[in-house]
Amino acid sequence: TDTMLEARHQIQQRNTQNSQETSLWSSGFGMKLEAVTPFLGKYRPFVGRCCQTCTPKSWESLFHRSIMDLGFRNVILVKEENTRFRGWLVRRLCYFLWSLEQPIPPGQDAPQKIMESTGVQNVISGRVPGGAGEGQVPGLVKKEVQRILGHIQAPLRPFLLRFGERLDSPPGELDGQGLPLVLLSTHKSLLDGILLPFVLLSQGLGVLRVAWDPRTCSPTLRALLKKLGGLFLPPEVNLTLDSSEGVLARAVAHAAMEQLLVSRQPLLIFLEEPPGAQGPRLSALGQTWLGLVVQSVQVGVIPDAMLVPVAITYDLVPDAPRDVYHALTPLGLWTGALAVLRILRCWGRSPRVCVRVHLAQPFSLQEYTINARSCWGSRQTLEQLLQPIVLGQCTVVPDTEKEQEWTPATGPLLALKEEDQLLVRRLSRHVLNGVWPSCSAPVLPCPPSQGVFLSQLLGEFSWLTEETLLRGFDVGFSGQLRCLVQHTLSLLRAHVALLRVHQGDLLVVPRPGPGLTHLARLSAELLPAFLSEAVGACAVRGLLAGRVPPEGPWELQGIELLSQNELYRQILLLLHLLPQDLLLLQPCQSSYCYCQEVLDRLIQCGLLVAEETPGSRPACDTGRQRLSAKLLWKPSGDFTDSDSDDFEEAEGRYFRLSQQSRCPDFFLFLCRLLSPLLKAFAQAAAFLHQGRLPDTESGYTEQLLQFLQATAQEEGFFECADPNIAISAIWTFRDLGVLQQTPGPAGPMLYLSPTFTSRENQEKLEQFIRQFVCS
Repeated sequence: TDTMLEARHQIQQRNTQNSQETSLWSSGFGMKLEAVTPFLGKYRPFVGRCCQTCTPKSWESLFHRSIMDLGFRNVILVKEENTRFRGWLVRRLCYFLWSLEQPIPPGQDAPQKIMESTGVQNVISGRVPGGAGEGQVPGLVKKEVQRILGHIQAPLRPFLLRFGERLDSPPGELDGQGLPLVLLSTHKSLLDGILLPFVLLSQGLGVLRVAWDPRTCSPTLRALLKKLGGLFLPPEVNLTLDSSEGVLARAVAHAAMEQLLVSRQPLLIFLEEPPGAQGPRLSALGQTWLGLVVQSVQVGVIPDAMLVPVAITYDLVPDAPRDVYHALTPLGLWTGALAVLRILRCWGRSPRVCVRVHLAQPFSLQEYTINARSCWGSRQTLEQLLQPIVLGQCTVVPDTEKEQEWTPATGPLLALKEEDQLLVRRLSRHVLNGVWPSCSAPVLPCPPSQGVFLSQLLGEFSWLTEETLLRGFDVGFSGQLRCLVQHTLSLLRAHVALLRVHQGDLLVVPRPGPGLTHLARLSAELLPAFLSEAVGACAVRGLLAGRVPPEGPWELQGIELLSQNELYRQILLLLHLLPQDLLLLQPCQSSYCYCQEVLDRLIQCGLLVAEETPGSRPACDTGRQRLSAKLLWKPSGDFTDSDSDDFEEAEGRYFRLSQQSRCPDFFLFLCRLLSPLLKAFAQAAAFLHQGRLPDTESGYTEQLLQFLQATAQEEGFFECADPNIAISAIWTFRDLGVLQQTPGPAGPMLYLSPTFTSRENQEKLEQFIRQFVCS
């Protein structure tokens, strides 16, 4: 009897513990962390190391502690302990005097050097196709060169640079080892090009030349920015190759870039499109500027260039509010000035916002150019890879990489070979992939329409912070948990409402209307930190879709055995379907290597558990009997083949879904990170028989967006109602061969391909996409 009572007591304790764990998971693990630190352990890890595969020498030689210590601090917060000066005014005055001593290159002789450059002289003499010829008057040609150069840049104004420099950080230094520095940055705000030069000038980097997009600023602001170091491409560069004006403008642009690099002036290029721009993520204009740098190194104008990835993040983007569904509005002079002053002094009743700039490890452009080409393998279009599988004509995924480039060159300025253009695009993806851990920070997950309690939100925020740090991402903030969540809610007060309940807790409810779409877009910022696990979870969902009902219990799904080969296939299919702009995988990493990484992540986070099938040899058994007879009796001195070729093929591994109580919610969380994109793709497939085709790309995008918005109102899932997701769906379908494009008088026209005019094939496409969606 005592034994039975003791066993019953142990069972009750175990059940109580399981119920407590389940309740903790459902409430976001509770409030287990009162203080949030931006690192795990004693020291903050250095994120943003360059690729060890493509740039091994840079990875070793250009990493030193001074880069880790290079930080940005507010001078107002510097105390007497940090400096030998006493008093706030004295410290600020001393730093102001130091800033006046920073060298500013005069650059008066730059127009003459550009005029005498080889490229410009070849155009003037007519030695290149489309050149001016010797009949041109030299004086008129010189005036034309000066006019074009005036569109690109203007002489620097030291007084404006001194006056506009923000005193927000102590002096620092970034060593380029005698080579020009090219900073490749993310683009989160239209004010990035105004703030970054002043911040980096205060770090002793020198006057930064910024490659601007002329669409983002008004003509008046453009004239001011050129005096502060801004660079703008002249409009003539987009003319045809046989136009003499276009040839001369392109020659002047190349010469201006060469002169800038030879003078070792730092250059800032934005690799992402401006915020609010609809279309691909990678900037076509940024590719053009980066192509000019690559070409300067290839022709030997400079021996090498140091590329410095830059990540910039805001907890609240400082731009003026604008409707994301409309076209990008240029930034005016007074609008930009007021926005900058609002950031510097936090005027008004708006909450204090923070900006963080992270410089990743520099690497050599010459080294990357040499090593990156060796990593290129065979490539096929998305139509060749996926269309036979979607239609059920084939089951084997080809062992090739996906060819999907969504950043075509703007006009004929980028006069590079196709191989060099591919190099520039892959380099851009490489840089953005490297700065992801630096610019990602956990945000509050989008609360459901019925709201969420503040205590649960505190627990979820704490858990997300810890999981983000465990994955090697930097959060960039610290402090008390309640203070951080309160600050976040204050920034979102236009989109959420706080309601008191009788239990003493607060209910966080999203405001109806555009607020739900805004919150869903902010929640998408979590995807980079959990991308591998999210891809794996959706692949597992696709593998189980044909075996158990989607609403089936977790215990029933955990019974199924999942083979490693089947998981690889599902992950590959999903990788090919997802846009390259979303994944931003390292170009030097093959898809199969990424499949193994995804599988390892699922095992590490506890979602998958290895399972030995009955009668199979254990995976750890490496006995002698696994060797073939030919290897055992090979004559000595016979080295015609490798020993590794004579191992018998290892048996496939099998996995089950873990039955831990936290796994169902975590699996659902991961699947929902990719649900907005996948659901939108599935809805776009369902819209094929309703859309009016043929139509222009912009017209069909508007049709699809209206359909997504109407569906979101019915289903309450507003994450899909995003114009960028609609464009991604159309471009993916075009690469997949569902839509075809032909030139037309009003632009390229889209129409359904003959293969997908039948309703049966349209349903096959929708079913193929929906297998990865977890409802």
